[in-house]
Amino acid sequence: MYEFSYHKAESIEDALTVLGQSDDGKLLAGGMTLLPTMKQRLAAPDTLIDLGGLTSMVGIEKQDSNIVIGAMTCHANVEHSALVKKHIPALAALAGVIGDPQVRNRGTLGGSVANADPASDYPAAVVGLGATIQTNQRSIAADDFFIDLFETELEEHEIITSVSFPIPEKAAYQKFPNPASRYPVVGVFIAIYEGGKDIRVAVTGAAGSVFRVTEMEQALLESFSVGAIENITVDADDFNEDIHASAEYRAHLIGVMAKRALQQIL
Repeated sequence: MYEFSYHKAESIEDALTVLGQSDDGKLLAGGMTLLPTMKQRLAAPDTLIDLGGLTSMVGIEKQDSNIVIGAMTCHANVEHSALVKKHIPALAALAGVIGDPQVRNRGTLGGSVANADPASDYPAAVVGLGATIQTNQRSIAADDFFIDLFETELEEHEIITSVSFPIPEKAAYQKFPNPASRYPVVGVFIAIYEGGKDIRVAVTGAAGSVFRVTEMEQALLESFSVGAIENITVDADDFNEDIHASAEYRAHLIGVMAKRALQQIL
């Protein structure tokens, strides 16, 4: 790890001021990705601005028909929240299968979403539930937020403050986990709104960024059943390929995980 300066932010404004004064400053949320990267000397920020003391960005509450979660809320708090379990149990279940207990007690919702790792769990819920990402500057719809590998709509010096999840009528998340990291080789989140008139199917782990499978969504609008997507295949072009799974295998897993999610909902 290279030498760096450390600053514990007292407010979002304080964090932005220090960030603006640094040559290559980085915001530190849970640090589950940034710190290991620094240890391997793959990243060398000159300043770390710790957001851990910003209690205003921690918490879970119900606002109208949405569950709003502060960006600095850790995965374990989402997993065990009575409010999340009651209104969006699929989101609580998803948080409960992220990494291991150590990761779940340190990693944060905002950090995970901002990092946009192609193999992270939260993007599937953010897109699958049609969430809204709130920053210190604006609101961004989930469908517009994720762009590509570790790339989002966030502008320089823009900080996620919370994420608002519309409460679905039913939802489920199923993933095929890497046995070591617990990252999803493929994860599928399905949510139902408006009495079945709006169905969202989001996939993480398969490509450079989370995406929706519109063909499955259309088929499920016509017939909400496992059989409706039985013969739907997803093109494996541009899918991730590594020692854990080929692009074709990931494409196959999308169908398998989607069926499991549907079976859970049904």
